[in-house]
Amino acid sequence: MTEADARVERRAGSQKAILQLVEHRTEMLSLYGEMASHRPFKESTDLLTLLQRFCQALVDYTADAHFRLYRYIENNTERRANVASMANKIYPVITQSTQRILDFNDRYDTPEHCSESLSSLESDLSRLGELLADRIENEDRLIEAMRSSR
Repeated sequence: MTEADARVERRAGSQKAILQLVEHRTEMLSLYGEMASHRPFKESTDLLTLLQRFCQALVDYTADAHFRLYRYIENNTERRANVASMANKIYPVITQSTQRILDFNDRYDTPEHCSESLSSLESDLSRLGELLADRIENEDRLIEAMRSSR
């Protein structure tokens, strides 16, 4: 395989990773919107089930981003200078948001946890929404750098 062929194959893999990330993100955001529509939050089987689905989608989206997009940054294997530069700027913000996402998940990922924390769900969900908006903005900057470096 020539270097040009390898480059094309890597770029195709990057594009596939971007598409999958956006799919997971869209699913998670859809569930976030559905969660928000249940305000005020009162304990019910439907709400707890939806919250579990949202937590799973949130973790899937977060993991997908790390394993598909950010592992190249973590491993210092990104070859495109503009992408590496952008990634190095936003990666610390992404890492911090990942920890906060995992904290939210740990608080609400099981019915037992939810019952204990439901009184804080509205404010936690609001803070999470702000965090996700910032994270997505940064991800989109990185995605744009990846797409423009073709």
